[in-house]
Amino acid sequence: MPAQASAPSQAPSTASPEAQETGAAPAGENQVDVGAEKTGAPASPHQKSWLVRHFSLLLRRDRQAQKAGQLFSGLLALNVVFLGGAFICSMIFNNVAITLGDVWILLAALKVLSLLWLLYYAACTTRHPHAVLYHDPHAGPIWVRGSLVLFGSCTICLNIFRVGYDVSHIHCKSQLELIFPVIEMIFIGVQTWVLWKHCKDCVQVQTNFTRCGLMLTLATDLLLWVLDVTNDSMHHKIKAELNALMENFSGNDTNTCLCLNATVCEVFQKGYLMLYPFSTEYYLICCAVLFVMWKNVGRRLAPHPGAHHGTPPFHLHGVIFGPLLGLMALVAGVCVFVLFQIQASGPAIARQYFTLYYAFYIVVLPTMSLACLAGTVIHGLEERELDTLKNPTRSLDVVLLMGAALGQMGIAYFSIVAIVATHPHELLNRLILAYSLLLILQHIVQNLFIIEGLHRRPLWESAPEALAEKREAEPPRRDSLLELGQDLRRASLAYIYSYSHLNWKRRALKEISLFLILCNITLWMMPAFGIHPEFENGLEKDFYGYRTWFTIVNFGLPLGVFYRMHSVGGLVELYLEA
Repeated sequence: MPAQASAPSQAPSTASPEAQETGAAPAGENQVDVGAEKTGAPASPHQKSWLVRHFSLLLRRDRQAQKAGQLFSGLLALNVVFLGGAFICSMIFNNVAITLGDVWILLAALKVLSLLWLLYYAACTTRHPHAVLYHDPHAGPIWVRGSLVLFGSCTICLNIFRVGYDVSHIHCKSQLELIFPVIEMIFIGVQTWVLWKHCKDCVQVQTNFTRCGLMLTLATDLLLWVLDVTNDSMHHKIKAELNALMENFSGNDTNTCLCLNATVCEVFQKGYLMLYPFSTEYYLICCAVLFVMWKNVGRRLAPHPGAHHGTPPFHLHGVIFGPLLGLMALVAGVCVFVLFQIQASGPAIARQYFTLYYAFYIVVLPTMSLACLAGTVIHGLEERELDTLKNPTRSLDVVLLMGAALGQMGIAYFSIVAIVATHPHELLNRLILAYSLLLILQHIVQNLFIIEGLHRRPLWESAPEALAEKREAEPPRRDSLLELGQDLRRASLAYIYSYSHLNWKRRALKEISLFLILCNITLWMMPAFGIHPEFENGLEKDFYGYRTWFTIVNFGLPLGVFYRMHSVGGLVELYLEA
């Protein structure tokens, strides 16, 4: 009988780590009931009491309410996106009935509503008693928040250039057009501040209203991204103005609205075109952060083993070859980038500079692919366990890696079709074809390497847990506090001695991770800050048409830049966890 009585009391300690995510002790008791039903073991009288059954019913109702709130807020976002998408598609296909001004009015209304909710959330919801009892340690890493501030600042500068360009044409434009970029600057500033400060929150009050506000803001950012991808009106205005200036110089008058000060307008035009990709990047990052916050609403976190072990600081640990090869790729990429940019500032880009640009990629991409394959093989040889804990941030990281890779891969497939259907035997076209195929391969193997590494348990979590399991297996002893402290000190020294020296697998993973970090930074910098060869070489633009290829490039390139930046964050985590 004593053995039977002690068995139920020890059952809650065997609850799975996923059960600990709920943070409620009765949830563990509920799992004991389920386990008892499956094994046929008799339940204790305490578990059959009215109080436990009533509390279990309340927990089920709470979970049902959370599912209903998520469903309603998701439907709200879906309807807003469909409405805005219908406006944008109508503007593209029937510019007479629905104009760009109508789309701006709709988006301005959505931005104002989202802005009001962001202010209410920061001023009222988060200051409510017991509003934010938990913070998700995996949400909002420093590189994500830093990217928010960087790209948000660039987007605000973009709107400043847009306002300056409109002011320089105020004699032939409506003054109402100045309102829209001003509203967008205020919206971006407030949103960046709120997401920087509250991206880790797990809100416990006003959950349904918070979910709806997050989904409304996410839908607004998504529509702004879609508009940036599909709207080429500003580019057409700049091109038409340049053509009109050439016509005026030749003695032909045109009806195009010209700038009053050509030098100032050229600065605004160059600034707008250079910062345009950062706007699309900013809205993509905001969508990702808002989605994580939406998943964390109402989430209760309980401390689990390894939760209090902080991420180790960034040290090189004696790695040499990875940083050296990565720096060589970075320096070569900067040289190619500068040469291409200098040539692009002229009236036309010579073909040898396109050849140099694509040849650099053809050298770097296979090297990165081989490094990723080697890292994946080493992951298979490691003894670290898989991390099966429920983690919305990691799940989103995997989805974003897979989704963002589709941008550059889509452009590559469109390029392959255009090359094979036209002139596949020319030197430049063969280089573009090889570049496209290697780019697809590199995205696939890098995703495999990063995703496999993210699902491995960090060493600073697995080792202390092994020590804890060993201590639990030993019989309890009544030691003094002094003896207990000496045991902890000996265990800490043994752990430090065991993991202070890198074995060959850990060293190889760190070398590969650092090399890939520097290469991805290089491949992020070149399309983010420069002229895009995909649009300038003229092959795909002639094959698909200007409007179609503009939409494809504007859809794929921001995703490609976002993929490189997101890969750097994942590779830094792999480096620290190796």
